[in-house]
Formats: sequence, structure tokens, C-alpha cells
Amino acid sequence: MTAEREFDATPASHPVPEMKLELVPVPVSDVDRAKEFYERIGFGNLHDTQVTGSMRVVQFTPPGSGCAIVFGTGMGPITDMEPGSVKGLHLVVRDIEEARAALVARGAELSEIQDIGGVKYSWFSDPDGNLWGLQQWPEGYQG
Repeated sequence: MTAEREFDATPASHPVPEMKLELVPVPVSDVDRAKEFYERIGFGNLHDTQVTGSMRVVQFTPPGSGCAIVFGTGMGPITDMEPGSVKGLHLVVRDIEEARAALVARGAELSEIQDIGGVKYSWFSDPDGNLWGLQQWPEGYQG
């Protein structure tokens, strides 16, 4: 990272510009198997590019999301992560029963819906064990 240095801790003197989370790396052991899984469960906007002989970049976007996932080969620290080590990626949905049923119909294995203080969850994993959660907030929540 960067070396320690002195800084002005006054927030007003250094406003932080807008930052959008738009791409999350998901480590996988078999790019083609992961690609088939994410296509099957309905992730879209596919980009699959063989950049060099050793670098392949595959990118998908969950339906309705402004943030995509990426996996592949030869991408330095992104592909050095342990396959299956990403846990708890949340897909926020309006109707968890509808979203769960759609994924089950596409062959995904999801947990039963859990209600934790009015917030509902259902969990599933990709073939490497990266853990995803469907999350539904209570009706009228204005977070």
C-alpha cells in the first residue's frame, strides 16, 4: 500500500469525491464452470475476453444491479484469491420468495427463507463455495 504520512484530519478540507462500487472479484477454480453457473442463474451483461494467452476476464451483472462481478485467469491479485473465499455477497430483492423460486427453477440450491428481525434472507453458493445471500428488507424500509 502507501507509506504513512502526515495528513489533515479535518474532513471539510478534503471532501471525498463520489465513489461507486461497480465491480467485485469472485475467485473461482474453473472459469468455464463458473461462467455456466452464473449464466444459468440469470446473471447477464456477459463480457468474456481473452486479453492475452494467460489472461481471461469474465464479467457478469446480476439482474437490475449497478455492480458486476469479475473472475478469470491471469489477473494478478484478483486471481490469486482462494476460490470460494468470498462470503456474504448480498443481492437485495423486493420479493424474496419470487427471487428464491426463480433461482431454484434455474437449478440453484438455496436455503429456506430466514426472518431475522423483519429482514429476510436465503443463501446459496456457486460451485466453488462463494456464498451469496438474497436479502429482503421490510416493506416501507427507507434505509
